[in-house]
Amino acid sequence: MTRQITLFVNPTAGRGRGSRAAAPAADALRAAGFSVRTVLGVDAPDALVRARAVVAEGTEALIAVGGDGMVSLALQAVAGTDTPLGVVAVGTGNDFARAQGLPVRAPAAAGRLIASALLRGESRLVDLGRVGERYFATVLASGFDSRVNDRGNRIRLPVGRFRYDCAMLAELATLRPIPYRIRLDDGPEEELEATLVAVGNGPSYGGGMRMCAEARFDDGLFDITVVGKCSRATLLRVFPRVYGGRHLSHPVVAVHRAAKVTLSAPEVTGYADGEPLGPLPLTAETVPGAVRLLAV
Repeated sequence: MTRQITLFVNPTAGRGRGSRAAAPAADALRAAGFSVRTVLGVDAPDALVRARAVVAEGTEALIAVGGDGMVSLALQAVAGTDTPLGVVAVGTGNDFARAQGLPVRAPAAAGRLIASALLRGESRLVDLGRVGERYFATVLASGFDSRVNDRGNRIRLPVGRFRYDCAMLAELATLRPIPYRIRLDDGPEEELEATLVAVGNGPSYGGGMRMCAEARFDDGLFDITVVGKCSRATLLRVFPRVYGGRHLSHPVVAVHRAAKVTLSAPEVTGYADGEPLGPLPLTAETVPGAVRLLAV
């Protein structure tokens, strides 16, 4: 009997790599004996409706082809179901795939890995974070980094990553501490001034920034990284260390672990997996083993 799986494709991921990656991934899966269909959407909400429909119909697996945004969208369809998730990582950041040790920008290899996992019946249970009904896989960002995202999304030029470089410089020029209220699990609410607070289900975001470097996908806990009140000079010294996770030893940085966290702060947007969640206050909680990831 032919086994049917579904490619969930973002054609714009990685400046067009999404659509180009679908074919070699599909070829590898068909060569292993699978029937492959493709789901696209006119926009993200339409794509999610279509993905949820194929999951409800009983597809053997949903394969996200794109970057972290596409993985995040696919999670909304498969989390809490028996349908496993495969990842063909061809986006710009690919933080989730890198952290899971999956092929990056190698769609044929990713297709072969997914086929092997399906044929062997192998998968890995992965924790997710959840805010309301929205699941996330990597990091919930708030504060300086989310304000950079806000500003970058508002400006039109320059294009690409340079836009966010310009946004970062602009935010540095107006840097000021943010008054947060934070509650971990069911403990007391605490007030503090911080530059940013990142809630990590996984270790990295933004294309390799290991803000929550020691976070694990299988421990049922978030790593909550708090970068305290600091000057521009201090932030400029600390920030480059993020890519190696070396910032965690700096005195201005603190890490907490909890299964639930509530963040409140004025005029701050929360972003999860690089996508906007909405303004704080937000409560995030871990969902242990929420998705089965195809991996060997």
